[in-house]
Amino acid sequence: MTLSPLTHRRLAAFRANRRGVACLWIFSVLFIFSLFAEFVANDRPLLVRYQGAWYVPVLADYPGTDFGPDFLPTETDFHDPAVQQAIRAHGWMIWPLIPYHYDTIVNNLPSPAPSPPTWQNWLGTDDEGRDVLARVIYGFRISVLFGFSLTILSSIVGVAAGAVQGFYGGLVDLLGQRGIEVWSGMPQLFLLIILSSVIAPTFWVLLVFLLLFSWMTLTGLVRAEFLRGRNLEYVRAARALGVSDPVVMWRHVLPNAMVAVMTFLPFILSGSVTVLASLDFLGFGLPPGSPSLGELVEEAKNNLQAPWLGITAFVVLGGTLALLIFIGEAVRDAFDPRKTLT
Repeated sequence: MTLSPLTHRRLAAFRANRRGVACLWIFSVLFIFSLFAEFVANDRPLLVRYQGAWYVPVLADYPGTDFGPDFLPTETDFHDPAVQQAIRAHGWMIWPLIPYHYDTIVNNLPSPAPSPPTWQNWLGTDDEGRDVLARVIYGFRISVLFGFSLTILSSIVGVAAGAVQGFYGGLVDLLGQRGIEVWSGMPQLFLLIILSSVIAPTFWVLLVFLLLFSWMTLTGLVRAEFLRGRNLEYVRAARALGVSDPVVMWRHVLPNAMVAVMTFLPFILSGSVTVLASLDFLGFGLPPGSPSLGELVEEAKNNLQAPWLGITAFVVLGGTLALLIFIGEAVRDAFDPRKTLT
């Protein structure tokens, strides 16, 4: 696939922003690392060799009877000293880098929970005795995936709504604008409180609920671009030649509008990550016990005597948002016509 000269200039402008490129690499590495969280932080071994047989506990459940007749036929607890002794007597096992899942209760802590960082728990434990680093890895993955999902879906709906309003104008634009004004005035937090009292909020429930309001972020911007672009000569010529409206909107007007949309996407993504953490902090987010950066902030507020919780929450949330903002600045510079066109 051959890239156009304009695309080459935009890529060159993006690469020229060293801070943005470095932040993109750092964010990409952290995100890809978090996608394999089960292989990095888990209370199950990655691989077990027992009496000549191979087991992969990180991918499958095994009853305790597989490792000796003295154990129960329920799911094996590989942190049980008796199970570990039986496996080492007839084989070996390989543990992840962090031998705790996000909901694993750490036993034999050096001090009551929340306990400070040790060689066993690098970032300490929270007030329920769970490993903070494991919860950060899983929480970062959920937050970023939620942010990506909300950003993509809201952008699709918002761009489509703004395109229809701007392209047709007139009564369609008037009714659309009045509808957006009414809908944007709805109290989102109060509606979420009512929703949480009716059904238990989950990842998908929160995604659909926030999508109902977040799609309006790009609508005004795309509407303005289509209002301007629909009167351009090549657009009027295409319509005069009988090209259908959807084709004109997709091929001739939308590419120009996407320049402005692309500059806003990283900032919308950072806002989507923040909104989930905010809801979790207020208690209207993911179900209790879920790995959440917002819940970590709440635990830090409730345990001021454990400063490692607040420091970890600040570094993770602040670092994530800073990376996304710097990436967004690089994308904005890349699409700036004053820097890409000569």
